[in-house]
This record gives sequence, structure tokens and C-alpha cells, in this order.
Amino acid sequence: MKELVAIAEKIAARLIERRQTIAVAESSTGGLISAALLAVPGASAYFLGSAVVYTRDARRILMDIPDEAMKGIRSASEVYAKLLAGQIRHRFSSDWGLSVTGRRCRRPFLHRGCRSGAVGDHP
Repeated sequence: MKELVAIAEKIAARLIERRQTIAVAESSTGGLISAALLAVPGASAYFLGSAVVYTRDARRILMDIPDEAMKGIRSASEVYAKLLAGQIRHRFSSDWGLSVTGRRCRRPFLHRGCRSGAVGDHP
């Protein structure tokens, strides 16, 4: 968690400097990214909210993404991560939407070259 908070501090500084906001949709991370962003003092200036979207029901209820929209899309994929990032940004009217959908390596947030399905959405 200490490493995540250090990364979150850098993200928070940029968001505050630019007067931008972020909303987060997480799956296998279970809220860790949101917790790291909220651990930085002054989070209310940039953090609007988040959702842990781990199941089909959570996807439908929290993100308003019907099963039909998922035809041919794997839940641990970049396509799905982009869909979640766009949806969370829209639902919170934030400047940025961040989504993490799954893990394909041990430390998907810190290793270069590991594909994690983590994407951001910004107009």
C-alpha cells in the first residue's frame, strides 16, 4: 500500500494543479486504488467517487452496463477497461475515469511490460 500511496501522491498533485477530478472503477483490486488516492490529504479536491465492479450484478447495477453490451468482451480486457473508465467518468461527471479490470502479472500497477487492463479515460 505504501508504494500505491506514493504513486497516488504524484497523481493527486497533478490533478490539484490542473484543477481536475477523477473517478475510479476497480475489479480485482477491490478498492485499493481508491484507498490510495483517498489516503492523500486534500482528496476531496480531486476524488469524486468509485465503484468496485467485481461481478456481473455489480456491472449492471453500479455501472448500468447491460449484458448485451458485453457480447464478445472479456471482463479482464482492455476493451472492457475502456468501457468501465468511460462509464465511471460519465456517471460522476469527472475529468478522468480510471479502470482496472484484472491482473495478468503479480504487480500490475508497478511493473512495466505487465498488461493489467488498467486504462484511463479523458476527453
